[in-house]
Amino acid sequence: MEKLFLEWAGEPCTNKIQITANGSNRLYFRLEGATKSCIATVNQDVRENEAFFFFADEMRKRGINVPEVFAVSGDRTTYLQEDLGNVSLYTFITTRKTNGVDVDDLIREQYRKAIDSLVMMQTICSDIDFTHAYPRPRFDCQAIQWDLNYFKYYFLRLFHVPFDEELLEADFRTFTNFLVDGDCDCFMFRDYQSRNIMLRDGELWFIDFQGARLGAPQYDLASLLFSSKSDIPDNIRKELLEYYLDRRQEALQESGLDREAFRVRFYAYVLARIMQAMGAYGYRGIVEKKEYFVRSIPYAVRNLRQIINEFPLPVSLPHLTGVWRAITEMIEYTPEKEGLTISIFSFSYRKGIPFDKSGNGGGYVFDCRALPNPGLIDEYKTLNGRDSEVVDFFQRHQETEEYLSHVKALVKQTIETYMERGYTRLMLNFGCTGGRHRSVYCAEYIARYIRDNYSCNISLHHLEQSKLRQNEE
Repeated sequence: MEKLFLEWAGEPCTNKIQITANGSNRLYFRLEGATKSCIATVNQDVRENEAFFFFADEMRKRGINVPEVFAVSGDRTTYLQEDLGNVSLYTFITTRKTNGVDVDDLIREQYRKAIDSLVMMQTICSDIDFTHAYPRPRFDCQAIQWDLNYFKYYFLRLFHVPFDEELLEADFRTFTNFLVDGDCDCFMFRDYQSRNIMLRDGELWFIDFQGARLGAPQYDLASLLFSSKSDIPDNIRKELLEYYLDRRQEALQESGLDREAFRVRFYAYVLARIMQAMGAYGYRGIVEKKEYFVRSIPYAVRNLRQIINEFPLPVSLPHLTGVWRAITEMIEYTPEKEGLTISIFSFSYRKGIPFDKSGNGGGYVFDCRALPNPGLIDEYKTLNGRDSEVVDFFQRHQETEEYLSHVKALVKQTIETYMERGYTRLMLNFGCTGGRHRSVYCAEYIARYIRDNYSCNISLHHLEQSKLRQNEE
């Protein structure tokens, strides 16, 4: 990077600052010299880099505000691009909201600008040679299937949302066919959302377009208006949708626009985008342990709840709709009940400690592996910690009661403090080797203790038991 900077700037780099890249494996740095600065990007995926270079050049030729690429390393893994500053549309809005400013008119103003730019891109960029696109030239059935699988494996699986694989795949095919049964010959930015729109000198600039391709015009609008943490008020979303339709109609001129057909498919693409984002939140949040992504999930669930309740699709998706509803009914993402909600989990240490899906963090993990293990005795192996025989087994061992007395003391102090301070979420995890006997018994015991002594909302989950039931079904 520093060698490339010296060759480009004609002066050495005197300061190097790494920039957080939340949703990417690329590395970003701001490089500064005595008179010049730029953003350096390091990415081992050369094909992705080549797509970025190509689209940056093509979009700049068409007058779109994208960063200029200044220099590229010989192996094409490192490049320098124009520094657009630190203010994204997201930070511009949220910092003012945090400071108590009424931002509704500000949202209208800036998002209309973003929509104007989107319509311009869709109008003048669709003739680009998309053979240079990566990983595919179109957002077609295959690309949509990749996103749906991302949702299935990194959200549904990791968050223990039950589903039937065959029925879900059948609904995925129906949903995909509906998505592509329309205009899919439009320039698609792919990740057109407020974090990828920068503000500089009163103008909007655009970054992270390396995934551009041909696709449906609804997709980018869905990304912009339903980006999770942007949290645009619903009435303004509806205004902006109509504003887009007006501008799109003007751009199409005599060819016309079926506004109602656009709206119907628009909300289908909102659902597609929400599922893609949930897959990213699961992978980045649970697998890579980046809590920022977990904190985005409640917003995505709220958007999902609104869409499936207010904008039903004209295709039959019985199993997928059931999965969507199951997500919206997860205790972590339902509108908070009055008082303290306690989520209690039993789990297997072989599978890992449950992640706090609410994004609040905190709580306890209790290791039950020091307790007597009925799973080592043949007559108990096929049972679990809720069966009467196993309950009797634990009640015959004094060390179980002694262990749970310590747990109760900690839980008692925490619950009473949380209730006094008005906290709304607490997570308690009980783990053992297989997640079937000791952890289940302890989770049930503590849940019963809390019900008997406190007025709390309790959500009890036996992770290994739910997996067994799902496999049996």
